[in-house]
Amino acid sequence: MKKVKILFFIILLFSCIPSLAQDVDIVPYLKMIENGERDAVLQKLPKLNEENPESPNLTFLQAVLTENGQQAVVLYQKIINDYPGTRYADAAIFRIYSYYYALGLYQTAKTYLEKLKREYPQSSYIKIANQNIPSKDEPLKNDEPVTTNKKIEDEIKSDSKNYKFTIQAGAFSSSNNAEHLKNEFQSAGLYSFITEKEVAGTIFHVVFVGRYESKLEADDSLPVINKQFGIEGRAVELQFK
Repeated sequence: MKKVKILFFIILLFSCIPSLAQDVDIVPYLKMIENGERDAVLQKLPKLNEENPESPNLTFLQAVLTENGQQAVVLYQKIINDYPGTRYADAAIFRIYSYYYALGLYQTAKTYLEKLKREYPQSSYIKIANQNIPSKDEPLKNDEPVTTNKKIEDEIKSDSKNYKFTIQAGAFSSSNNAEHLKNEFQSAGLYSFITEKEVAGTIFHVVFVGRYESKLEADDSLPVINKQFGIEGRAVELQFK
């Protein structure tokens, strides 16, 4: 009787975890996204989630489809925290690393690279990420100035004030989403511009808002802009070529 109870417990245990053992194969959907069929995958995602609740792979797919970098990071972090060791856990760490690197938060990015190396030493993403990290002789700083092109420089210097700082508002994989946020700022009467940054083959569109003569002035505006537009910005120094 005891053996029967143990056998029943084992059967019950394994019957509760098939979705983890045999998670949804999202490779076809990732290929569709790569081929420009993002909207088609978006349409399929609700049904996939309904049929496969708590799927780590679908969480990763949703994160890939999320064009707002901050929101995507939340989903990738969920995979890291709740589903370590699953198929896309190392990719999730790499994606977070890429986002912070695109924002110029190099120290934060480096912590995720170190986590990737420590927890997934065989990951193919390590080699890709290493290409972006400067050599040991070059210090990693989170406050590296933002370099602009000539057109943006002329816009910023359009009046007599000596602007030296701006606010970094966010990074997007979609240029349309970046333009949307920029337009929101401009509609509110705020100066805004976009720069592009490539990290490991992915182009991020980084949005900036405001132009300030001092960091103190930028820091004073930061909480107001963060609250009004629901962002997590930070004051950064401007650097002209």
